[in-house]
Amino acid sequence: MSTTALTRALVTSLIEDAVTAPSMHNAQPWTFVSRAGSGVIELHGDDARAMPLEDPDHRALHLGCGAALFNLRVAAAYRGLPAVVRLLPRPEDGWHFADVELRGPYEADSDLVTLHPALARRHTSRFPFTEERIPAEVTDGLRAAALLEGCRLVVPGAWHTDTVMDLVHASELFEAADQAVRAEIAAWTRTGAAGEGPGTEGIPAYAFGPRQYDVTSPVRDFGAPRQVPGRGSARFEKSPQIALLGTVEDTPEEWLRAGQAMQRILLRATLDGLATSLMSQPLEWPELRSDARDPSSTIGFVHMVFRLGYGPPGRATPRRPVSEVLTFD
Repeated sequence: MSTTALTRALVTSLIEDAVTAPSMHNAQPWTFVSRAGSGVIELHGDDARAMPLEDPDHRALHLGCGAALFNLRVAAAYRGLPAVVRLLPRPEDGWHFADVELRGPYEADSDLVTLHPALARRHTSRFPFTEERIPAEVTDGLRAAALLEGCRLVVPGAWHTDTVMDLVHASELFEAADQAVRAEIAAWTRTGAAGEGPGTEGIPAYAFGPRQYDVTSPVRDFGAPRQVPGRGSARFEKSPQIALLGTVEDTPEEWLRAGQAMQRILLRATLDGLATSLMSQPLEWPELRSDARDPSSTIGFVHMVFRLGYGPPGRATPRRPVSEVLTFD
């Protein structure tokens, strides 16, 4: 098939879809380069948006960029363009994460096209979920979504869930005791106070969700310890439904694969009517991360903990304009 001529309008529309991906603290750590005449869009990580304390090896940064890469694949399929992806195409440049070559036209990948409506609907929800249990056929579909990207999704049993939730609460104590980490988090939150960063990035106050009524909240409290006007408190679900995404190895290439799997799972869950949030807190502390995996599992390394359930879907968080993340060459 011939290489597709990528017009500026087409590329811009593809990237508009790509950047709806989640990223740690909504830092949006990606840039794209469209190579004229080659049909290639490059994905690069943005080291200026790294978090040296919470993500010193840039694993979470890779996950966010992998999610954006998956969105780009979905957007291309929706427009009838096959996306040939090469991960880490230049080993000498560790920040050049992927090349996406678009060829067309072709018969669209129906699985990817089906996910396209979820791009705009998927939002992180830091609100309480109900106690309604997720049907087995839904979780089976999420497991299948992970496998399609070469990763594994584990839905833990009761004891493993309790262990992971204990790690979540332990990470909260670690975070509260580390002033530098708290400052790094605060740099990516937006409460309307003077001196905060741009409103096109970070976590806005409306996305914090309510304060926990007790000490059992499964979500990170981005508002602590500040006072956010009008923010109430609520009890969260007693039995959070979680799932763990992992891979056998722990390399940058696997992180990019895990990011794509993470986004496929989130989009699939959105279409299945689930609300979702990401619980990365215990994975940000090396002394806690290894305890998150089930020793009997084939997963070697856990990359993300999902919170899944039925409840408010959450609101969209801001995104930087495409003009800030896309260049044409």
